[in-house]
Amino acid sequence: MSSKPLYKITFLNHGKVYELYARHVGSSHLWGFNEIAELVFDLHDGLVVDPTEERLREEFAGTKVLHLPMQSIVRIEEVEKKGQSAIRDAATGEKVVTPFPMPAKPR
Repeated sequence: MSSKPLYKITFLNHGKVYELYARHVGSSHLWGFNEIAELVFDLHDGLVVDPTEERLREEFAGTKVLHLPMQSIVRIEEVEKKGQSAIRDAATGEKVVTPFPMPAKPR
């Protein structure tokens, strides 16, 4: 367990609401921006379990620090544990990336 706090950052980006997790949130040296660093993604070997997580990991691959305009941030929460990252349509709240249908578990 890491001793660093974990934050859930909800922000608007191109008509979509993104929900990401990070270990660092602070004021940016760029005026009017917040600094988000040490993004946290679930690591799975092989099979892609959550396509949203995979899409976000690819979109932010190589990102050291994310500078978000203050007005794009909906909220920042300090959380106990990581939940699912998400990309939602800003108007409807519906998930933009949907998981693959999983077969029912055998009984």
